[in-house]
Amino acid sequence: MTPSPGTVGSGIVVVDKPGGLTSHQVVGTLRRLLGTRKVGHAGTLDPMATGVLILGVNRATRLLGHLALHDKSYLATIRLGERSTTDDAEGTVEPVADASHLTLDVIDEACGPLRGHISQVPSSVSAIKVNGQRAYKLVRDGETVQLKSRDVEVSHLEILDVRPGDGVCDVDVDVACSTGTYIRAIARDLGDALGVGGHLTALRRTRIGGYDLSSAVVLQDDAPTLMPMADAARLSFPCVDVSAAQAADILVGRRLEMAVPAEVTGMLSPQDELLALYRPDGDGSRPLAVLVAPEPGETP
Repeated sequence: MTPSPGTVGSGIVVVDKPGGLTSHQVVGTLRRLLGTRKVGHAGTLDPMATGVLILGVNRATRLLGHLALHDKSYLATIRLGERSTTDDAEGTVEPVADASHLTLDVIDEACGPLRGHISQVPSSVSAIKVNGQRAYKLVRDGETVQLKSRDVEVSHLEILDVRPGDGVCDVDVDVACSTGTYIRAIARDLGDALGVGGHLTALRRTRIGGYDLSSAVVLQDDAPTLMPMADAARLSFPCVDVSAAQAADILVGRRLEMAVPAEVTGMLSPQDELLALYRPDGDGSRPLAVLVAPEPGETP
């Protein structure tokens, strides 16, 4: 059932995205269910991928850029023995070399340089912009794209299973990494290190920061319940409770003579409403985003 216009508040929905849908299509579904256009998502998932996708509604869309910066966890399957033009199963796949003889120990040793603080070249079909255009669009238009490497952290890369097949070897992995890390690039680089080629055949995101599959919903016919912005903030940032006088200053975006503990800090009113995000400024703090002004047509 779609709520009546003007009755939708602000908040977060953690969705377990099914395979075959783009992140934008999931946004469209939530817009229809909630009857509001003001919906966005944090941390895009490719159509083949499933799992945690964070969506913000109304004022909570202003949180999304900060939520996407958190570390993430994935379960993935890498196929060794083949390469792909997109580093995953959605591209043109071609055999490289027989990988059926590879053992867990050999594969794990090759994973060594892919762990920790590393320099990674993103997949050429990523959403990174090159001269104002998305890299994936340039590749699909037939252009060759060379992306610069970037520093990322792969804090956990564990092999869960190794399944040899006809000339290939499927490897299930559990990955925890910083934002900006491409699991497709890990698959590609592992295959290159072993000299057999590699690409991703399955990907499931299990966590973004404090949000995991335990709080995720599958969008169906009824509108989901929104997570209050204050609860979302507590899962994402350090938060501080402010006085009524401080809340009044925050409402108009004033600098506070009050230290905050982190570069992104949630400021909570005496009524437990997320008023704003603040950052340190000398001995005090200043706003990153004031969140309390309601959108037109929204019930505060």
